[in-house]
Amino acid sequence: MIVVFASAALLPAISTLAEAGKDGRHAGAERVSAGSGSASDLPGRRARSGRLETVSKVELDRYMGTWYEIARFDNRFQRGTVATTSEFLRRDDGTIAVTMTARKRDLDGKLKKSNARGWIVDNPANAKWKVQFVWPFRSDYWIIDLCDQYSYAVVGQPSRKNVWIISREPVMEKATYDRICKKLAGLGFDPAKLVRTPQPDIGQPTDAHLASSSK
Repeated sequence: MIVVFASAALLPAISTLAEAGKDGRHAGAERVSAGSGSASDLPGRRARSGRLETVSKVELDRYMGTWYEIARFDNRFQRGTVATTSEFLRRDDGTIAVTMTARKRDLDGKLKKSNARGWIVDNPANAKWKVQFVWPFRSDYWIIDLCDQYSYAVVGQPSRKNVWIISREPVMEKATYDRICKKLAGLGFDPAKLVRTPQPDIGQPTDAHLASSSK
């Protein structure tokens, strides 16, 4: 969900640069509770200690473009940011240009932009990337869920410390979000640690927003 604002946003992105979120709320984001997949259950602990599987294939040309961040695990480099987006563009040298944008504190806050470069490390699957925002640090960007229509994706790190849910639209249907949370729990991520990302024209996401998008 790469996913990673220097965050994209990715990037989404950043095992060596980001830390897992702590309890509590911060400006511009709301912690989401999820009943299933708690970190305290035994299957979740087993999943966290196992190998993280990615999707089998990513068509890079379809993946390129702009993604909205729907939710993420809190991390210190994105803390206090909202309206996070990430844009991907293939470069002639085979790398991927990543542009992350976000606003500080609220939707009218100061605009922040970060540029990074990505490398595919599992060609031809294209599901495992390395992303570098600050030299010489490169972070894992693994695509672990991807809609057939490329309308949403989930980006995680094998350490399970960071995960991002991203979408082509700034809002996601509740049923889709719940399904992603259930899958994340099975992969060893704790959905209760997710924080929603407010986006323009939507404000602070709520279950009502998510439900209305499915009508």
